[in-house]
Amino acid sequence: MAKQTYKKRVNNNRKPNNREFTPRDNGEKVEAITYTDGITVSELAAKIKKNSSDIIKLLFMLGKMMTINSPLDDENVELVCMEYGITATKEEARDDESLADDVVDNPEDLVERAPIVTIMGHVDHGKTTLLDTIRKTNVTAGEFGGITQHIGAYQVEVDGKRVTFLDTPGHEAFTAMRARGASVTDISIIVVAADDGVMPQTREAIDHSKAAGVPIIIAVNKMDKPGATSDKIKSDLAALDLMPEEWGGDTIYCECSAKTGMGVENILETILVVSEVRDLKANPNKLATGTVVEAKLDKGRGPVCTLLVQNGSLKHGDSIVVGSCYGKVRRMTNDKGEELKVASPSMPVEVIGLNEVPVAGDNFKAFESDKDARAIAAARNRTKIEKERRQTSAMSLDDLSAQIAAGDIQEVPVIVKSDVQGTAEAVASSLSKIDVDGVKVNIIRSAAGSISESDVILASVSHAVIYGFNVRPDANVRKKAQEENVEIRLHNIIYKAVEEMEAAMKGMLAPVYEEVVIGQAEVRKTYKVSKIGTIAGTMVTEGKLVRESKCRLIRDGIVIYTGKLGSLKRFENDAKEVLSGYECGLTIENFNDIKEGDIVEAYADQEVKVD
Repeated sequence: MAKQTYKKRVNNNRKPNNREFTPRDNGEKVEAITYTDGITVSELAAKIKKNSSDIIKLLFMLGKMMTINSPLDDENVELVCMEYGITATKEEARDDESLADDVVDNPEDLVERAPIVTIMGHVDHGKTTLLDTIRKTNVTAGEFGGITQHIGAYQVEVDGKRVTFLDTPGHEAFTAMRARGASVTDISIIVVAADDGVMPQTREAIDHSKAAGVPIIIAVNKMDKPGATSDKIKSDLAALDLMPEEWGGDTIYCECSAKTGMGVENILETILVVSEVRDLKANPNKLATGTVVEAKLDKGRGPVCTLLVQNGSLKHGDSIVVGSCYGKVRRMTNDKGEELKVASPSMPVEVIGLNEVPVAGDNFKAFESDKDARAIAAARNRTKIEKERRQTSAMSLDDLSAQIAAGDIQEVPVIVKSDVQGTAEAVASSLSKIDVDGVKVNIIRSAAGSISESDVILASVSHAVIYGFNVRPDANVRKKAQEENVEIRLHNIIYKAVEEMEAAMKGMLAPVYEEVVIGQAEVRKTYKVSKIGTIAGTMVTEGKLVRESKCRLIRDGIVIYTGKLGSLKRFENDAKEVLSGYECGLTIENFNDIKEGDIVEAYADQEVKVD
């Protein structure tokens, strides 16, 4: 008898019914509900007056594993409602304009806010050094070749008042990033080197500032050099409608030396005066809105983005929509790495808690409820996908028409991967501008993150070249690339990649040396020795390590340091080389920040014969 009962229960479990899954009657009968995209199990349970556990059980019997916080798609919502005899109607989420700060604040609610200052100008004219002098820290040392390749946002205190600085790269490649900087700024400082004069990127920076309608302060830098004068610069810029005050115009010129600090105090005082004239105000007592300055994917922390709060206050735990992404502010830190609970207007903060990596330049807005944030993000994501599909189709047809009209137009498909999204965008923009005898570069993917096997597969089917900036493929990715015959080119300075691509497209690429990876080792243990530094206990996982060879330290697919192997030991003895499968101890010259799990990659430059 017990066996028959058991059989009956098992058979009932195969096909759920109302009697088995309906919870205790609570006296409330629901006949119809409305829902929006991203509704969770707990929210649906509240709407249909049932227990979350009953819905989870029902979905489990249908082969779907869910928790109370799992979002439900349309099919699952309809299945649950059908089981309980309830009609479900989907509400359209609020439209794409919902991130705009369209609420007019009452004048009595407004308080003074910090000015947002953008430092712009030509490459190597001293923008980052000027900011470095202001911040009393060393930013330039961390940039390859002294060229700023990421956008930065920093807040400093000047005479008791806060000023937010955006340091946008000055290289021509970063037009889009610089345009984003000018679009959120209150005051634009354009740095011009006294020994170099007005350059193309200087004019470009002026155009962006004028388009943004913000006051311009000209910082004539490198005035410490012998014979340096600002007269020619004033004359050249006066021709661009930037007439100096002493010549009867309204543009302020400040002579300075970012290297020695001369004139920097005058620049700061000028910023405060201009901001007072502009009477910059915001309402801190409402939900925050603002702009994404930078975004990246951190393997340990997930999506990380730098947000600039432009109005309202962003609080820990707020639900936010950033472009087509959403999430809660799980952790918020300022530019000094200090954790914050509240970020007021004009404050740049690094935020963790989004579901995906947003695009730099996207707007963000905080919402009262997580439900609203999810629904709006889902609607924006659908709009984005539909737009991309339409663009892809249109572009394919346009390209096809162009090829028919112009004959045989060739293109070079390229995939770009970088450590941060802003650099990937700049690389893609630079490569896209190359046009050699009708041969064009076609960027088929541009994203932040390490080079993955999916990138290699995409490159294989589309016959593309992969360009990596400050990222390294691991052994599995390199092996996959060899199997698929996919070329991976790795760089850390953009203009060199552009020159290489241009030369290749002209048929003139004839490298004398080619980089060859000798081997890789995984760091299993680290030891601190006072006179030596950090000794890494490693296992050689591929190839071999050779003493005094060139090496890279790779962490989560990102190149942390490039240098040279120091000592190499097997047990107590020095070793010339250590083969795959063996353990060894090693040091890296002038570098001690080695951690467990890091990869040490040894490489050499091998001469290539040119036919």
